[in-house]
Amino acid sequence: MPRYRLLAIVVALAALVSVQQSIGAADHPAPLAIGSPAPEFSLPGIDGKTYSLSTFKDSKALVVIFTAVHCPTAEVYEARIKTLIADYTPKGVAFAVIQPNSAKALRLDEMGYTDVGDSLEDMKVRAEHRQFDFPFLYDGETQEVAAKYGPTATPHVFVFDEKRLLRYQGRVDSNPREAYAKVPDARNAIDAVLSGGTVPVEKTPTVGCSIKWLDKATLHDSEAQAISKEPVPLEKVDVAGITALRQNTTGKTLLVNFWATWCGPCTEEFPDLQNTYRMYRKRPFELVTVSINYPDEEAAVRRFLEAQHASSRNLLSASMDPYELMNAFDPEWGGGVPYSVVIAPGGQVLYKQDGRIELLKARRLILGSFPDDDYVGQNAYWNSK
Repeated sequence: MPRYRLLAIVVALAALVSVQQSIGAADHPAPLAIGSPAPEFSLPGIDGKTYSLSTFKDSKALVVIFTAVHCPTAEVYEARIKTLIADYTPKGVAFAVIQPNSAKALRLDEMGYTDVGDSLEDMKVRAEHRQFDFPFLYDGETQEVAAKYGPTATPHVFVFDEKRLLRYQGRVDSNPREAYAKVPDARNAIDAVLSGGTVPVEKTPTVGCSIKWLDKATLHDSEAQAISKEPVPLEKVDVAGITALRQNTTGKTLLVNFWATWCGPCTEEFPDLQNTYRMYRKRPFELVTVSINYPDEEAAVRRFLEAQHASSRNLLSASMDPYELMNAFDPEWGGGVPYSVVIAPGGQVLYKQDGRIELLKARRLILGSFPDDDYVGQNAYWNSK
């Protein structure tokens, strides 16, 4: 064979390998095949312990569930997963619940149904709030375990028998809306494994949020760049305007925050308020910041808002008498800042805080105030204990 043709073939093969590698990075791993042995793992749990396959070596079956904190589908399945674990743990079944998402790949606009994200610290927050009593493990740093198991959405269940061979992978049950969930797929699989029988359905599709793989971090970065280019509004507000704000005829839930450029706690909590706005702004929500700086301090207020990329609605007192504005909004307010109020449509106060905002409490009340506009079940979830 001529040397030039051999060289051409080598170049072509190298190009093909390069293309396949790029496809492999873009096309995320397929779910583990039925009959495959359980891949090894060693992951940190929210309790500070490290868990591996050997941790569960004495169990009759092992169920690995990949789920997320931020995902609304995962949220409405939390109670069912807790019940599943409570029902089968006494029967000798072990459970490892793994959070596979990279916190670096989660955009703020994907967090419209959650109070926190998908980091290990956020997992601890959710577990305490919802009283998780099972091993809750974090794989978001490297996602090496998720790459071996191949979850496609959250939640995604993998059921292994006593020999740790995969017998079922797929959904928890047949419908995210519990009232319509007629087929308990994961329970059927576990029952079959425990009885030594045949799993009736070995694999099913899963409905839920896609896995936030590390290569999606570019989308997170793109969102941050887009936010930095958004216009930063600032308008003057008088007594009539502040009275209308308090009455809240917008049809949205309002988070109103009074602050000042000279107030350290105000400027420290301001980024969290902006992130809250970016999380919920696609829902019936509005953040309104009200600076109690004097009108002739507008330049300093603008500089701060622009540094924060504050694209929320921002107001500045139009009056040289700060007390008339404070009295119009809330006669009981002593005047200290920061001062935050969550107001439901129609004017009902859901939350009021002198001093630093209790961010998680405020976010949960905001989420609980939203109607089931596009995800039925979320209102009940955020109003349940």
